[in-house]
Amino acid sequence: MDLSVFAPMNRADLQNYVEFLLHQYRVMDAFWFLYVSEAFDQQTAETINQRVWGRVPDLAAKEIIQRFGISEKGLQGFAKALNYFPWAILIGYDVEEWDDELFITVPNCPPQVARRKHGLPEFNCKDMHHGEFSSFAHVIDERITVDCLFAPPDPHPDDCFCKWRFTVGNR
Repeated sequence: MDLSVFAPMNRADLQNYVEFLLHQYRVMDAFWFLYVSEAFDQQTAETINQRVWGRVPDLAAKEIIQRFGISEKGLQGFAKALNYFPWAILIGYDVEEWDDELFITVPNCPPQVARRKHGLPEFNCKDMHHGEFSSFAHVIDERITVDCLFAPPDPHPDDCFCKWRFTVGNR
C-alpha cells in the first residue's frame, strides 16, 4: 500500500479524503447490489448481501479493536467500537445507551432512500443487518444479543427505517 499521497496533506485535506473514501464505499456497495439484482434477481442479491454483511463486520471489529485499542466489553465496548465502523459513520445511527441496553435507530437510510428516489421498492435488509450487527457485536463481546424491533420489509414510520435493541445476556 502506497500512502505517500497523504504525507503532504493537512488535517482538512485528510478529512476531505476520508469523506471521499466513505462515499465511494457506499457507491460501490450500491452498484454491486443493483448489478447482482439485475444479473440474477432481487432474492439472490439479498442473499449474497446477507452473506457479505455477515462476514465483513466481524473483520472490521477485529481490526477496530486492534487499531484503536478498544478493550472494553459489553455495550460500552460495542458503542465505542461502533464509532469507528464505516457504515455507522455513513448512515449516522442514532444511538441511545442505557445501563443494560443500547438502541440503534436509523432515521435516514441512504440505500433505501436512493431506491425510493429511483422508483424501486425497499429491499429486505432485516436479515442482512441482523447478521451485520451480530457479527460486529460478538467480536466485542459474545454475550451481546441483537433484537430487531423493525426493519424493511417490516412496516416502519416515515421518519425511521429500522430500530435495533442490544443487550448483554449469558450466551
